[in-house]
Amino acid sequence: MILAPVRDQMSLQRASPAMTDALVLVTGGAGYIGSHTCLCLQNAGYQVLIIDDLSNSHHAVVGAIGGLSGQMPLFEQADIRDAKAMTDIVQRYRPCAAIHFAGVKSVAESTRDPRKYYEVNLGGTLALLGALASIGSPRVVFSSSATVYGDPDALPLKEAHPLRPRNAYGRSKMMVELVLADLCAADAQASAVALRYFNPAGAHETGTLGENPRGAPENLMPYLAQVATGAIAQVTIFGDDYPTHDGTGVRDYVHVMDLAEAHVAALGLALAEPGMHIANIGTGVGVSVLELIQAYAQSCGHALPQLVAARRAGDVAVSYADPSAAHTMLGWRAHRDLKQMCDDAHRYARHCAGHVAVS
Repeated sequence: MILAPVRDQMSLQRASPAMTDALVLVTGGAGYIGSHTCLCLQNAGYQVLIIDDLSNSHHAVVGAIGGLSGQMPLFEQADIRDAKAMTDIVQRYRPCAAIHFAGVKSVAESTRDPRKYYEVNLGGTLALLGALASIGSPRVVFSSSATVYGDPDALPLKEAHPLRPRNAYGRSKMMVELVLADLCAADAQASAVALRYFNPAGAHETGTLGENPRGAPENLMPYLAQVATGAIAQVTIFGDDYPTHDGTGVRDYVHVMDLAEAHVAALGLALAEPGMHIANIGTGVGVSVLELIQAYAQSCGHALPQLVAARRAGDVAVSYADPSAAHTMLGWRAHRDLKQMCDDAHRYARHCAGHVAVS
């Protein structure tokens, strides 16, 4: 059952948990990818319950989602690792499924503090699955990563490629996938869809929702945005001696709205078909760091100062997807190109430069 939109926070708060057959729990829903996915879910007719500890996000994003969709999400502030809090929330709202974003995601930080990555990414997932199991067989869409592959044997990367992650971040994602596969093998009614992202980029086309992490950006696109608006003096290129056409790392960048739409499709699969499902989410096109910098410079209208530094530990030279399984399994493919990613990201950067950030 898809419920009619509820137009304000108070009416959502008064809704009985028994009414929320189409209520979807979204962990990390105030973050970058989570917020865009919540918007797409609500536009598709679902009700959304966000659980977020706001450690790398902003509460104002909940209002931004509500403003764009006309429906204010429910919100609970909690740490994904807190098993009691998670179980209390799940039993109170009884969601039909969960989309699981909450976690830590820096390759560089994971090499410095691996314990944190296993505690949050693996431990948090176990707490979530325990909470969901308290009301029935879990149905989960999981935010995985292409870092599970490690150095590619062949390109483009297919889902059957061996998993050889080179850093604690990638290993934590791989471990969660193994847990989900074992869960589905043990429970014939459980379902899990692991989406192996390549490199999310861009923002909502209105420029009011985008990527605005607390502290220094870890991802390249928001870093470029801050250089373009003068908040950061120059962009640091980590390595210009990779075996690529211009010496810089090559990645598959996918627009965040395409990625969000993939989650809505994956939710439909999780609700309809028990078992473990895995799909790459990317465009199938590799873009180098220098190519991305040049594309962003065209969007912002001026060159971006650059500094070359040593390679970062744990990075691979080239990674891009074969996204054909996502099309077959989910009926999904990316539609937005690199120019639109850069244009939308810069529109959001200008918004943030002139207003209080909302994501």
